[in-house]
Amino acid sequence: MAICLTDLPLHAERAPLVAQTSGRRQVGMISLPALGLRQMRSVRAAVPDLVGQLLADASDHRVPPADRAPAETIRHLPAVRRVIHGADDGERRYLASGLIGRARLLTGMVRANRPGRALLGLSKLLVGAFGTAAFALTTDTIWQMGDALGGLRLAVIMVLGLSALVAWLIIAHDLWEKPSRETPAELARLFNLGTILTLSLATAVSYVVLFVGTVLVGALLIDTSVFEQILQRQVHASDYLTLAWITSSLATVGGAIGSGLENEETVRAAAYGYHPQPGGWQDERSRKRSSGAR
Repeated sequence: MAICLTDLPLHAERAPLVAQTSGRRQVGMISLPALGLRQMRSVRAAVPDLVGQLLADASDHRVPPADRAPAETIRHLPAVRRVIHGADDGERRYLASGLIGRARLLTGMVRANRPGRALLGLSKLLVGAFGTAAFALTTDTIWQMGDALGGLRLAVIMVLGLSALVAWLIIAHDLWEKPSRETPAELARLFNLGTILTLSLATAVSYVVLFVGTVLVGALLIDTSVFEQILQRQVHASDYLTLAWITSSLATVGGAIGSGLENEETVRAAAYGYHPQPGGWQDERSRKRSSGAR
């Protein structure tokens, strides 16, 4: 008997596939991304249920009624919403719901990508962004721009800056997964969406770090009297926050340029379809999760 774990996002009948069992082959499989964030805890609780189901199917190959509730078969996998039976006796596929299941699948893929590791790997990006922010803080034109722009326009600039950074990371490091014989179109779309979400989360956290650092530097370097002289009005704490907001948004563009100097392996690790093998140089195809399961 074998229980297999895979980090491949799988689908069946247009719904995420959570698990599959074959009583005739005595094999069970669980797709980790379909479990969402608490993957290993769910796996440890669900494996005894899978083993019990395989033992029952091995002793009795009669297919159970189609309306049998999923909770009777895998009690510890709340992601499962329905069960479908295959052509072989004792073969079952446990599916998640359409909308919630896909959301859980994407969060599981992002978790597997380890956004924290991607954030730590983009150290040169933060250094470049801090350098750009420090230079921008010394320019009174930026002070006036921050005062003139409203909150909506500043938010748009922030979103555009972060989007440009994510796009630059994907293009510069060739992180976009293309459909091929080894990677079906549906799987490639999931890989790309997981990569975008991972990089978006990592860059958003780096933006917060940059924003906090810019606020502190601005408060230390820019004297209130000088700030008031440029703006020609009384300055409040919100003005320093606004200045840090526009400066951080513009600095992300400089950070994008610096990100081109990042280690290729570190940045590519944020791509869900990238799976390097240990032991030296490997052919690019062997680095794809689509070529096999973990």
